[in-house]
Amino acid sequence: MKTILSTNPFKAALKSGTSQIGLWSSLCSPIGAELISGAGFDWLLFDSEHSPIEVSGLLPLLQAAAKSDSHSVTRVAWNDCVLIKRALDIGAQTILVPFVQNAKEATNAVAACKYPPLGIRGVAGATRASGFGRIPNYVTQANNEICVIVQVETKEALENITEIAAVKGLDGIFIGPSDLSASMGHPGNPAHSDVQAAIQAAAKAINSYGLAAGILATNSADTKKYLEYGFTFVAAGVDTSLLTNAVDALRKSVLP
Repeated sequence: MKTILSTNPFKAALKSGTSQIGLWSSLCSPIGAELISGAGFDWLLFDSEHSPIEVSGLLPLLQAAAKSDSHSVTRVAWNDCVLIKRALDIGAQTILVPFVQNAKEATNAVAACKYPPLGIRGVAGATRASGFGRIPNYVTQANNEICVIVQVETKEALENITEIAAVKGLDGIFIGPSDLSASMGHPGNPAHSDVQAAIQAAAKAINSYGLAAGILATNSADTKKYLEYGFTFVAAGVDTSLLTNAVDALRKSVLP
């Protein structure tokens, strides 16, 4: 039985400038992924950079979230063509590549996500991404639906942001506020006025190239603020922090 390649609604939303509010996930739990995917966020980010998720652990997260309308975004551990290829082969359609410093690294990230002649992604016949071979012409169609986002998170990368934004094949640029604040001499303080000014300027620069700007917020107030800055896709929180805060609040309410 032949199946049809799924369109990427997140990629389409970014292209149209439609705001997308998401949730960051570091729990590494299929049950957790299924639970948060039912909350109705536009997108979920499964993080394999700062959490212990390998490819075999990423697959059940994608499977659990696939039951919902929330789009799954995968942050790979590094800008590595093998890691990216393996994430794509198990069905990830949107890839976030961390710590991209310049146009060359952004170009490499795009190439890793695309089949030739647009890139260097290796071809395999019967992967989950291709419906195990049931999607006709998957190799010739897949490039159109893969969403490529690179993460800018240092002072050096910000200085190169216009060159990065000019790289063909990018769909968006994601600003990492925590690493950026550390790089700017304000570790642990992304709310510092200098950092916030740089973030706002970055959103403006990204948008000027017709790309979507993204960022991680940790509360609803920051989410609204970043949307006002011009960011299109914003993660409104992190599942591990939400669970920690809820557990700690309960403990304080019932224990002396």
